[in-house]
Amino acid sequence: MVKKINVGLIGYKFMGKAHSHAFKDMSMFFDASAQPVMKAICGRNEEAVKDAAERWGWESYETSWQRIIERDDIDLVDICTGNDSHRDIAIAAAQAGKDILLEKPMAPTLAEAREMLDAVEKAGVKHMINFNYRRCPAIQLAKRLIGEGFVGKIYHVRAVYLQSWIMDPDFPLVWRLKKESAGSGALGDIGAHIIDLARFLVGEFSEVNGFLTTFIKERPILIETTGDLSAKGSQEKGEVTVDDAALFLARFANGAVGTFEATRFANGRKNHEKIEINGSKGSIVFNFERMNELEVFSSEDPDYAQGFKTILVTEEVHPYIKAWWPPGHIIGYEHTFVNQVYELMEALANDRMPEPNFVDGVRCQEVLDAVERSSDTGTWIKI
Repeated sequence: MVKKINVGLIGYKFMGKAHSHAFKDMSMFFDASAQPVMKAICGRNEEAVKDAAERWGWESYETSWQRIIERDDIDLVDICTGNDSHRDIAIAAAQAGKDILLEKPMAPTLAEAREMLDAVEKAGVKHMINFNYRRCPAIQLAKRLIGEGFVGKIYHVRAVYLQSWIMDPDFPLVWRLKKESAGSGALGDIGAHIIDLARFLVGEFSEVNGFLTTFIKERPILIETTGDLSAKGSQEKGEVTVDDAALFLARFANGAVGTFEATRFANGRKNHEKIEINGSKGSIVFNFERMNELEVFSSEDPDYAQGFKTILVTEEVHPYIKAWWPPGHIIGYEHTFVNQVYELMEALANDRMPEPNFVDGVRCQEVLDAVERSSDTGTWIKI
């Protein structure tokens, strides 16, 4: 018998839409051991959240996140709110015995992230953090190849996450540009993803040396958000208190070294997330803008046939693909969320802890915190 998991989603904008799509479509494509039931969606604007509920297929809506947690018909609380509210909602959900799905980064600060991990462990609830890029089939293939020794001993990791959506100096002071609500800027917003991919593929960080900078110091005060990543501002300006760009060097516990860059000021780059791993036997390259492909190089190929080759990761031998389309028919950004929900449902149905979870969230937050402290002190910081 398929288990039913009643979901309460808190947040209805960019990530709320992505998560709603995932809950709605997972059952259509995956023969999972548990199925999500879209019980309630929550947002502060009643008119907007009511519309989201109707359009996306939620049975009901609430305007108070506390009400979502209080409801007896909610098993899983999905938190897609701003970073500064993650701690309070997650701890309350844990204390109410609810399982939790949480958007990244885990919290604005390492201290809050550790409080959240402590709360879920004390409550004994299941918890997952949404590092959705792990669910690209090409990343799963990279993980398999590294595990099978394809690259040999890992020497280098190079990772960048490049965007350009806030380059306009007249773009308003949204919550992502304020330290009290976001915690950090490009570092936590997109840098968290490449940190997690590096941990997933290579291993734990041992120390970092970072540099943060802010190019535009003041921006128009926000009047309203007008879309997923768009907004309207006033003539009055306020201070930007987070980084626009983050760069850092890293050493890993296994001896590998790495370079990392996260910026929202890379003109022409829309969502350019790329990681390259070089080892004693070969190399692997993943670029999310070509998410169905994985570049690989093997020094063990005959010398007359050596060179990078591109694997189209759309065959049924790869994770998740069998649930989707015939071979060669590519998948996209939204599918990473659906794949993640499938993994979450399987974990809940089989009473095991999902991955990645709050432990991974804290490990990532430790790196974010160390990069910030390194930028302040100009020194290497141990993790």
